[in-house]
Amino acid sequence: MHIENLVKMVNDIAVFFEAEPERRVAVHSIADHVKKFWDPRMRRAIIQHNRDGGFGLSELSRLAVHELDEESHSLLECGDG
Repeated sequence: MHIENLVKMVNDIAVFFEAEPERRVAVHSIADHVKKFWDPRMRRAIIQHNRDGGFGLSELSRLAVHELDEESHSLLECGDG
């Protein structure tokens, strides 16, 4: 899948959660949705895109992908990733 499609998809998810009054909850909800419904290869690609500058990602999307990145890094450190 092309990164442009993944960026659009995560940004669309973020638009849905923009209405959440608690920003922290919105970011976590976006990350949770991606974690539950995206293929691991898609998650790795969007995480790498964010590491490379995150061109095209909305602010909420960037924060959510960063949360995913931190979580995957933590799992690797403890041997669960």
